[in-house]
Amino acid sequence: MIRVRIPPTLRGEVGGAREIDAAGDTVREVLDDLAERYPALGRQVLDDGNGLASFVNVYLNSEDVRTLDGLDTPVQAGSTVILLPAMAGGERTLTPSLLETVGSTPLVELTRLAPHAGVRLYAKLEGQNPTGSIKDRVAKAMVEAAEASGELEPGRELLEPTSGNTGISLAMVAKLKGYPLTCVMPANATAERVRLLELYGAKIVFSPASEGSNGAVRLALRMAEADPRLFMLNQYGNEANPRAHYEGTGAEIADALPRVDALVAGLGTGGTLMGAGERIRESFPDVVVAAAEPLQGDLVYGLRSLADGYVPPILDVSRLDRKLLVSNEESVAGLRLLLEREGVFAGVSSGAVVHVARRIADELEEGVVVCVLADGGWKYLSADFWTAEDVGAAMEDRIWW
Repeated sequence: MIRVRIPPTLRGEVGGAREIDAAGDTVREVLDDLAERYPALGRQVLDDGNGLASFVNVYLNSEDVRTLDGLDTPVQAGSTVILLPAMAGGERTLTPSLLETVGSTPLVELTRLAPHAGVRLYAKLEGQNPTGSIKDRVAKAMVEAAEASGELEPGRELLEPTSGNTGISLAMVAKLKGYPLTCVMPANATAERVRLLELYGAKIVFSPASEGSNGAVRLALRMAEADPRLFMLNQYGNEANPRAHYEGTGAEIADALPRVDALVAGLGTGGTLMGAGERIRESFPDVVVAAAEPLQGDLVYGLRSLADGYVPPILDVSRLDRKLLVSNEESVAGLRLLLEREGVFAGVSSGAVVHVARRIADELEEGVVVCVLADGGWKYLSADFWTAEDVGAAMEDRIWW
């Protein structure tokens, strides 16, 4: 038999298997055998003329068959065939909806930020999602879970407290699915976020700036209680939030790497830490799941200080292995390092996460550390902390998440 390795993007067509057996004396016969048993896989790998589909590469024992005899290359028992569809082309680019492009974000090695040669540092670039943040995963999952349960009926109005990213993601999902949306957000949210919500057609209700994200949650809860027509998804207490990261973010990381010693994400709703942490721990039981938490009182990157008095219901702190405080200054320093050394234009919370990830990586003699960078930097262009000398003053008048 011939072993065929299946990449993460095609595993859904073969029941999630990483590797399957096939029969044949040539590469073509092996692929024909696969196509007969797994028609959906065959449609993505082979074209109608029984050749390879565009942008699909095939390797035999790690050598590209195009440098051998192509699909007519002979194979021997015990050989390994590897299927590699190019991420930038092929059938993945033909999708029925923008919603189908959520997830499958790049995992990039940060070679210039790793503290020493023994550690490999990787970043999951969630800014590559359609609206530029990890919250696309959560918004899509929450709405579709509510639809599947029958709680969310056509035409009902969605309500969500947000400091920006979740609201923008929900606005995209709501527009595509035909739901009106009202977002409750602190009055000191950045201009980019307010404008994007308006362009997507969402209604905005502002909560007091001095009360931060917690104030938006309290106001939204009062609104939902007063008006039964409003359906509040509530990312802070919705189990679809961590499930999106269990099935998506965490699974993608576990599939991509043979080893993960530490996972670092920002402490916000807790969804990424809980969901991705659980999934990665299944593959790598000794992984350290670490949270980057802001100093109490620092608006910073809009991450959540548990000392502020509200613990999201989906967050179980006992499932965290480490929880490290990060200041405004440390967050911006990390953000600038990402841009200057790696060319990664990321959002403010990413600076905090990179700061913690580098600290943990520096403690290891060798290993693999993965950090989740929740959004891109373009929603922060109105800020002056990119170059400001006084970072504290630049950070303290806005919600930056």
